[in-house]
Amino acid sequence: MSVDTREPATAPAGPPQAPPPKRPAGNRRTWRKAFSRDWQLYSLALVPLLFFLVFRYLPMVGNVIAFRRFVPGGSLFGESWVGLRYVNMFLNDPTFWQVFGNTLALGTLTLLFCFPLPIVLALLLNEVRTRYFKRFVQTVSYLPHFLSIVIVAGMLLQLVSVEGTVNQVVKAFGGSPIAFAQEPDWFRTIYVSSEVWQTVGWGTILYLAALTTIDNQLYEAARIDGAGRWKQTWHITLPGIRPTMITLLILNIGTFMAVGFEKVLLIYNPLTYPTADVISTYLYRVGMVSNNFSYAAAIGLFESVIGLTLILSANAISRRTVGTSLW
Repeated sequence: MSVDTREPATAPAGPPQAPPPKRPAGNRRTWRKAFSRDWQLYSLALVPLLFFLVFRYLPMVGNVIAFRRFVPGGSLFGESWVGLRYVNMFLNDPTFWQVFGNTLALGTLTLLFCFPLPIVLALLLNEVRTRYFKRFVQTVSYLPHFLSIVIVAGMLLQLVSVEGTVNQVVKAFGGSPIAFAQEPDWFRTIYVSSEVWQTVGWGTILYLAALTTIDNQLYEAARIDGAGRWKQTWHITLPGIRPTMITLLILNIGTFMAVGFEKVLLIYNPLTYPTADVISTYLYRVGMVSNNFSYAAAIGLFESVIGLTLILSANAISRRTVGTSLW
């Protein structure tokens, strides 16, 4: 019995495959080469970076006076350590908690009205087919954003004065004039209304830009399936602008505690302190008027910690529930 020692036949080999192309060494540029090539573009970021460095990051070093006794004219970083003395002072100060409550109330009202209304206005403008009317509405709604806070405050005080336009309308309907600017119960209404008038039109810009990125084929497919305008808005438009909505919501939550200092300072008065005084104006009076800088620094640091906690929490919740976040 013989054994076949011949090698088994193998399939004919195909054409030799070329090795993967190697990237030219010239494309592997280091950071220095990239900077030397595009230094003009990088130089454009120099001024913004210097601005944030000088006016945002360097002042953070001054927060140390929240734990040190600061004397005007003395050391910039305080004279001696006092620990949590100033923190305990504002935690046990009933005036601070009243101010803290006013800040939460104004921040909540501003968020509830000023966040969804730009979305509504953008959706309405997106449905307008008359080009000139759409541009007219956009221009009229954008203009208040460019007015100075001083001008806006002056207009508000004139409108709600005893002889102002609002009271003229009240008297026309048989009512008695009301000193709105001196009534604590009316301050929040005046403030939030002015914020809506001044910011809603400008806030639609980002949403209108986001609406242009939605594929029109989605609307055509929805119409073929019998979806009306409401269903198209709910199932296509709103999901399409959801990343923009979440991003702006997180940013608004991050500035929740920083209620507009300039406008509140210009339109409030001692009679409206019970509802108008917020943390930023209280800091101004404690620090700049009373020269108690360490106490003001402790309150400001507390406010910053709350704001940081809010934005981190909102970002984490959004990332886990919606899948969209800032980072």
